[in-house]
Amino acid sequence: MISQTAEYALRAIVYLADNPTDAQTAEAIAKGTKVPVGYLAKIMQGLARSGLVTSQRGLYGGFTLARTPKELSVYDVIQAVDPIVRITECPLGLEGHGPNLCPLHRGLDNAMAAVEMAFKKLTIHHVLNQPQSNRPLCAFPRHEPAG
Repeated sequence: MISQTAEYALRAIVYLADNPTDAQTAEAIAKGTKVPVGYLAKIMQGLARSGLVTSQRGLYGGFTLARTPKELSVYDVIQAVDPIVRITECPLGLEGHGPNLCPLHRGLDNAMAAVEMAFKKLTIHHVLNQPQSNRPLCAFPRHEPAG
Protein backbone atom coordinates (compact mmCIF):
# COMPACT_ATOMS: atom_id res chain seq x y z
CA MET A 1 0.00 0.00 0.00
CA ILE A 2 2.82 2.41 0.82
CA SER A 3 6.34 2.42 -0.57
CA GLN A 4 9.43 1.30 1.27
CA THR A 5 10.57 4.93 1.31
CA ALA A 6 7.35 5.96 3.10
CA GLU A 7 7.72 3.08 5.56
CA TYR A 8 11.29 4.10 6.35
CA ALA A 9 10.28 7.75 6.74
CA LEU A 10 7.54 6.76 9.17
CA ARG A 11 9.97 4.67 11.19
CA ALA A 12 12.37 7.63 11.38
CA ILE A 13 9.64 10.07 12.42
CA VAL A 14 8.37 7.71 15.12
CA TYR A 15 11.94 7.23 16.35
CA LEU A 16 12.44 11.00 16.59
CA ALA A 17 9.10 11.44 18.34
CA ASP A 18 10.12 8.83 20.88
CA ASN A 19 13.52 10.50 21.44
CA PRO A 20 12.54 14.17 21.68
CA THR A 21 15.17 15.51 24.07
CA ASP A 22 18.27 15.33 21.86
CA ALA A 23 19.00 15.73 18.17
CA GLN A 24 19.52 12.31 16.59
CA THR A 25 22.15 11.58 13.97
CA ALA A 26 21.26 9.71 10.79
CA GLU A 27 23.46 6.86 12.07
CA ALA A 28 21.54 6.62 15.36
CA ILE A 29 18.17 6.74 13.59
CA ALA A 30 19.30 4.11 11.07
CA LYS A 31 20.48 1.80 13.82
CA GLY A 32 17.30 2.29 15.87
CA THR A 33 14.97 1.75 12.93
CA LYS A 34 16.92 -0.90 10.98
CA VAL A 35 17.07 1.30 7.87
CA PRO A 36 20.24 1.47 5.72
CA VAL A 37 22.02 4.69 6.70
CA GLY A 38 22.63 5.88 3.12
CA TYR A 39 18.97 5.47 2.21
CA LEU A 40 17.89 7.05 5.48
CA ALA A 41 20.13 10.09 4.93
CA LYS A 42 18.30 10.84 1.67
CA ILE A 43 14.92 10.35 3.33
CA MET A 44 15.89 12.69 6.16
CA GLN A 45 16.93 15.35 3.65
CA GLY A 46 13.48 15.09 2.06
CA LEU A 47 11.77 15.33 5.44
CA ALA A 48 13.87 18.40 6.24
CA ARG A 49 13.05 20.04 2.89
CA SER A 50 9.35 19.51 3.56
CA GLY A 51 9.63 21.07 7.01
CA LEU A 52 8.79 17.98 9.05
CA VAL A 53 12.21 17.75 10.68
CA THR A 54 14.97 20.21 11.37
CA SER A 55 18.63 19.40 10.96
CA GLN A 56 21.62 20.89 12.69
CA ARG A 57 25.26 20.36 11.82
CA GLY A 58 28.08 20.14 14.29
CA LEU A 59 29.10 18.32 17.43
CA TYR A 60 25.60 18.12 18.90
CA GLY A 61 23.89 18.11 15.53
CA GLY A 62 21.31 15.82 14.11
CA PHE A 63 17.61 15.72 13.41
CA THR A 64 14.61 16.72 15.51
CA LEU A 65 10.91 16.95 14.77
CA ALA A 66 9.75 20.35 13.57
CA ARG A 67 6.20 19.71 14.86
CA THR A 68 4.83 17.91 17.88
CA PRO A 69 3.69 14.29 17.42
CA LYS A 70 0.09 15.41 18.03
CA GLU A 71 0.34 17.84 15.09
CA LEU A 72 2.03 15.40 12.71
CA SER A 73 -0.01 12.82 10.84
CA VAL A 74 1.03 9.70 8.99
CA TYR A 75 -0.37 11.41 5.89
CA ASP A 76 2.02 14.36 6.33
CA VAL A 77 5.01 12.02 6.40
CA ILE A 78 3.93 9.97 3.41
CA GLN A 79 3.15 13.05 1.35
CA ALA A 80 6.60 14.44 2.11
CA VAL A 81 8.50 11.47 0.68
CA ASP A 82 6.23 9.55 -1.70
CA PRO A 83 2.88 11.28 -2.20
CA ILE A 84 -0.35 9.37 -2.61
CA VAL A 85 -1.52 9.93 -6.17
CA ARG A 86 -5.23 10.42 -6.72
CA ILE A 87 -6.96 9.70 -10.03
CA THR A 88 -8.37 12.98 -11.31
CA GLU A 89 -8.60 12.17 -15.02
CA CYS A 90 -8.95 9.03 -17.08
CA PRO A 91 -5.57 7.26 -16.77
CA LEU A 92 -6.10 5.73 -20.21
CA GLY A 93 -6.59 9.11 -21.83
CA LEU A 94 -9.89 7.99 -23.35
CA GLU A 95 -11.65 10.69 -25.27
CA GLY A 96 -14.75 11.95 -23.53
CA HIS A 97 -13.79 10.57 -20.11
CA GLY A 98 -11.58 13.35 -18.79
CA PRO A 99 -12.59 13.96 -15.16
CA ASN A 100 -15.63 11.64 -15.57
CA LEU A 101 -13.98 8.47 -14.35
CA CYS A 102 -15.22 5.04 -15.30
CA PRO A 103 -16.50 2.79 -12.48
CA LEU A 104 -13.12 1.06 -12.10
CA HIS A 105 -11.10 4.25 -11.77
CA ARG A 106 -13.78 5.97 -9.67
CA GLY A 107 -13.71 3.00 -7.28
CA LEU A 108 -9.92 3.05 -7.09
CA ASP A 109 -9.91 6.78 -6.43
CA ASN A 110 -12.59 6.41 -3.75
CA ALA A 111 -10.41 3.79 -2.06
CA MET A 112 -7.42 6.15 -2.18
CA ALA A 113 -9.58 8.91 -0.68
CA ALA A 114 -10.48 6.58 2.21
CA VAL A 115 -6.79 5.73 2.74
CA GLU A 116 -5.89 9.42 2.71
CA MET A 117 -8.55 10.16 5.32
CA ALA A 118 -7.36 7.33 7.57
CA PHE A 119 -3.74 8.51 7.31
CA LYS A 120 -4.76 12.11 8.03
CA LYS A 121 -6.57 11.02 11.22
CA LEU A 122 -3.66 8.88 12.47
CA THR A 123 -1.11 11.05 14.24
CA ILE A 124 2.38 10.07 15.29
CA HIS A 125 1.23 10.59 18.88
CA HIS A 126 -1.45 7.91 18.35
CA VAL A 127 1.11 5.54 16.85
CA LEU A 128 3.38 5.91 19.88
CA ASN A 129 0.63 5.59 22.43
CA GLN A 130 -1.30 2.52 21.35
CA PRO A 131 -2.17 0.40 24.38
CA GLN A 132 -0.77 -2.89 23.15
CA SER A 133 1.93 -5.34 24.09
CA ASN A 134 3.47 -5.71 20.63
CA ARG A 135 6.22 -3.35 19.60
CA PRO A 136 7.28 -2.32 16.11
CA LEU A 137 10.22 -4.05 14.45
CA CYS A 138 12.41 -1.30 15.81
CA ALA A 139 13.35 -1.12 19.48
CA PHE A 140 11.01 1.79 20.11
CA PRO A 141 8.99 3.17 21.77
CA ARG A 142 11.29 3.02 24.76
CA HIS A 143 8.56 3.85 27.25
CA GLU A 144 5.36 2.08 28.14
CA PRO A 145 2.20 3.96 27.19
CA ALA A 146 0.15 5.29 30.09
CA GLY A 147 -2.72 2.96 30.74
